[in-house]
Amino acid sequence: MSLATRLTRLLMVVLAAGSAGAAYAIRAVMDGPIEQYSGAALSAIIVYAIVIFIWPRISPVPAGSAVIAYCWFIEFAQLTPVPAALSQRSWLARQLLGARFDLIDVAWYPAGVIPLVAAHWFLRARARSQANPTPTESWRS
Repeated sequence: MSLATRLTRLLMVVLAAGSAGAAYAIRAVMDGPIEQYSGAALSAIIVYAIVIFIWPRISPVPAGSAVIAYCWFIEFAQLTPVPAALSQRSWLARQLLGARFDLIDVAWYPAGVIPLVAAHWFLRARARSQANPTPTESWRS
């Protein structure tokens, strides 16, 4: 495993832990829409970190698209009684599946993921440009 892959995975662990910590901190000190919607965005960030941890070489747009699709799938699954029933029995299931559908969450998942996709794309492009510098014209120096 390359050093870049190890560093990427370490960064994703830090991102996921930081996002979870931020979500729980916001929940502890706030109530209302900020607490509700930041949780949706931060949970999407955690899912993005998990995807990149598992597949560090995945391109940003497919990663972001998969994360948004997954988050939407989980959100729309809440229209069925299954997530609510599981959430009543398990704290972990409640954290992973939620308990009730909220249409506004559907918009907040991309709000959490799109900045990460942009940052991931920028960092990847920057790394490529540093790895493959354009040839300089030595006769001008």
